[in-house]
Amino acid sequence: MEVIVVPTNVEVGRLGAAEVAAVAAAKPSAVIGLATGSSPESLYAGLRERVTAGEISFAEARGFALDEYVGLPLEHPQSYAGVIRRTVVEPLGFHPSRMRVPDGLAPDLDAAATAYEAAIAEAGGIDIQILGIGTNGHIGFNEPTSSFASRTRVKTLAPRTREDNSRFFDSVEEVPIHCLTQGLGTILEAKRLLLVAQGPGKAAAIAAAVEGPLSSFVPASALQLHEHATVIVDEAAAAELRLTDYYRFSRDHRLVRAAAAA
Repeated sequence: MEVIVVPTNVEVGRLGAAEVAAVAAAKPSAVIGLATGSSPESLYAGLRERVTAGEISFAEARGFALDEYVGLPLEHPQSYAGVIRRTVVEPLGFHPSRMRVPDGLAPDLDAAATAYEAAIAEAGGIDIQILGIGTNGHIGFNEPTSSFASRTRVKTLAPRTREDNSRFFDSVEEVPIHCLTQGLGTILEAKRLLLVAQGPGKAAAIAAAVEGPLSSFVPASALQLHEHATVIVDEAAAAELRLTDYYRFSRDHRLVRAAAAA
């Protein structure tokens, strides 16, 4: 795992956008896993700047959202289908037909989850998965005690998650109780993982995920199992990390290796 600590949220977004842009530049038809919430907002802003400048294009890319609320109408402003449309599809130039979000309104939610897994596989898998992290250590909506082998499925949101997400609603009572989410096993199959976080409220979760034991109690600790995971955080989110000096030293002394011959 590579851990990068930067001064501000703006820098988190800039570096995160550079990671995603590199994948899209190397493979215009890249399959990109997309997170919602506040964590990736600055990353998407950084990508928007690059698209506006003509540096990259997502016209041929495909996207898969991490999760969706169950039972929330598509026209609701907090439906993740709507959030993805406003924050990713329209500003970044994804073709709407090449963007998938779990169907939280499906009459058969288990069948919808199975179909979502199949769609990811048919697309060739996720090339880079963007992740945020909840204050209780969840990624996607994989709450504590989620299996590391779990696939896309229905989950019950933890009270803490509903409380955290109530800032997007008029009250906590309006936050749905259930969701469809990619599983930890699904996420771990992505070729690259990119987690971004900022602010003091995420410091404990980041420390537990990066430096704590591998534990289903901290779902984001599953990143420790991935061969190519990058975590980018600002100083506030890094406040409880113990090896911050090493992460900075490692970043400053990256070994530049020549590409292998074809």
